[in-house]
Amino acid sequence: MPIRGPNSVAAADRVLHVLAVLAQHGQPMPAAELMESTGLARSTLYRQLARLKQWGFVLETNGHYAPGPLSLQLALGFDMASHLVHQARPDMQALARQSHESVGLVVAVNDSVVCLDMVDSTHALRCSFEKGRSVPLRSGASAKCLLAHVAHATRDAILDLHYGAGTAERHTALAELDDIAKAGYAVSSGEVDAGVWGVSVPVFGAPRHAAGAITLMAPILRAQGQEAALVSMAVVAAARISRQLTHP
Repeated sequence: MPIRGPNSVAAADRVLHVLAVLAQHGQPMPAAELMESTGLARSTLYRQLARLKQWGFVLETNGHYAPGPLSLQLALGFDMASHLVHQARPDMQALARQSHESVGLVVAVNDSVVCLDMVDSTHALRCSFEKGRSVPLRSGASAKCLLAHVAHATRDAILDLHYGAGTAERHTALAELDDIAKAGYAVSSGEVDAGVWGVSVPVFGAPRHAAGAITLMAPILRAQGQEAALVSMAVVAAARISRQLTHP
């Protein structure tokens, strides 16, 4: 899928751009905020919203817009049909039992990390990445692991978007992604959510093609001294999932 800013959205993509912004926001949005997020003129935005409301993809309540019931049907259909989720879930559950921590399945969509599935820790104090939630494809173990394993053209476009072409920050980020690709996993501590440690490992649906990644999350205080063991557990689980995807 293309990586682009709001001003470059083609006419045929405008309705999908509005729906994507609503889906990623996670709560109802007023029209003014939608205009700012999409870069669309008011008249254009209302035309797209009217089309989405007519089809049931968007609901309007007191001037605020949110995904509608047909969006829920799409989500249910995804849960029933997703090969990646079905293949990954047994090993995610096994990893959560072994580590006593939370495990998520994430993929890259445009310039975001999207959580497809989540197995929560049984601890009262636990870390979790809400299913369906998205965060920028920039910081944290999940984002860096995914970005390190996308096609180079996609990676370069996203780095340019976040850091600008030719900057020192971009050079540093690229070097870190190269190191992650060589290591086979990414680790972060408090980069996205304060107090959260995580390790993310790619899962491969074909040789050299990452279908997504699994991320093990734990409170930093509980992960201290256990980092190497947790990384090892996640790497083994990801390898099992990759084998299931390539040899079901």
